[in-house]
Amino acid sequence: MSNILIYPIIIPLLTAMVLVFIRDRIKLQQWLTVLSLLATIAISLYTIYYVSTEQIVVLELGGWSAPYGIVLVGDMLAVILVAVASFVSLMCLLYGFQSIELGHKKHFVYPMILILVTGVNGSFLTGDIFNLFVFFEVMLIASYVLIALGGKKIQLRESIKYVLINVISSTLFVIATAYLYAATGTLNMAHLSERIALAGQEGLLTSISFLYLIVFGLKSGLLLFFWLPGSYSAPPPPIAALFAALLTKVGVYTVIRTFTLLFYHKPEITHTVMLWMAALTMILGALGAVSHWEIKKILAYNVIISVGFILFGVAVGTEQSLNGSFFYLIHDMLSKALIFITGGAIINIFGTDKLKEFSGLILFRPLLGWLFFIGVLALAGVPPLSGFVGKVAILQGALSAGELAVSIIGLITSLMVLYSVLKIFIHSFWGETLMSEGQEYSTGKHALLPGTILVVCIFAMGIGAEWVNTYIAQATEVMVNPNLYIEAVLKQISP
Repeated sequence: MSNILIYPIIIPLLTAMVLVFIRDRIKLQQWLTVLSLLATIAISLYTIYYVSTEQIVVLELGGWSAPYGIVLVGDMLAVILVAVASFVSLMCLLYGFQSIELGHKKHFVYPMILILVTGVNGSFLTGDIFNLFVFFEVMLIASYVLIALGGKKIQLRESIKYVLINVISSTLFVIATAYLYAATGTLNMAHLSERIALAGQEGLLTSISFLYLIVFGLKSGLLLFFWLPGSYSAPPPPIAALFAALLTKVGVYTVIRTFTLLFYHKPEITHTVMLWMAALTMILGALGAVSHWEIKKILAYNVIISVGFILFGVAVGTEQSLNGSFFYLIHDMLSKALIFITGGAIINIFGTDKLKEFSGLILFRPLLGWLFFIGVLALAGVPPLSGFVGKVAILQGALSAGELAVSIIGLITSLMVLYSVLKIFIHSFWGETLMSEGQEYSTGKHALLPGTILVVCIFAMGIGAEWVNTYIAQATEVMVNPNLYIEAVLKQISP
């Protein structure tokens, strides 16, 4: 059974290798990419079922036992994220079939998307902190190609900034890992957890934890988000949707994993710093969202706000707040895909993302309008959509821990989120019609199928929250009790 963990990594990777050799057969590339992601989703769903009914799955690569060999670990936290990431990638792909230019399709856009998915899934599943770095680099190399694809001036400018920032963060990642290995003598995450607990998280180890927080803060957009609004505004809408739904979420996952499995012994230091980084992220992200009048920038700043809100719950560190953060993380992957896909369709129709230059789209594209409106409500956390459940759990956990000030910040920024994306809806779909149906640059119809599927998922997750929470609770249990992860990986081997 443990071999099942390699499939979400190897299936998209092998498919990408095949696609490189059939670059001119676009339809075949599309079919193979869809089949690859469907297979990955099916395997991930079965793994979720197995982990929920049996045990955490551990694959020892090459037959070398942990902590000496490299392992993949499929606990509930990892396997749910693999399933959701693969599903969201499929939705962005369906949207991109008609909206990605033919020239881009012939220049390896589909292989690069699958390599990015490989890196994302590997990051979720790896049980080795150095291999986390390796999978990060796989993901980033694909994203470098995707962000520059098209060669427009803004893409070249933002891709240079994006590459430089990630090279710096990757360098810091290697440095932090080198220090951690020097201090503990291991790279296996479960073994690291044991060694850090035995050594006591003092001095050097706490400093290393802050270095990791800087690294993952750069990658997730936690306070250090200055690169994100421009970088997420540069690529074509389907690629921007994929970035918004996946890339920062991998950074968020690494913060969750690192500070619930490794560096959880000094929460009064590490988690307090994370708490106020999250608060500042929400404030600055909200100010950016309400101040801009370009769809791409507004949506990009909303990515930043959600990162702050999720990690607010992680920083509080109670079981309820962690439960809410993970629930909201899944919700945010779905809702960001929805809002970027429908927002991208609006941009494609009008040929611009400047809100003051168009209006009245509801007359021609009512279904697109209501899909976008549901995305607005989902981002703001309006019941019965899934965002409401996650936000309530985070705020309840925070208030029970006495974090009133940051809870108020979370509520205020949620209202600012609602205002910022409602501004897009009102200016795009209502008001005087500025064009006739024949004048649009694109029909926008390619966004309707993935948008509808995502809306159904968001409603289902909100209405069926009690059922979803049975799985979320198992993931939270591993966060609260790291020994479950350690025992599964090390099988009671002494440190």
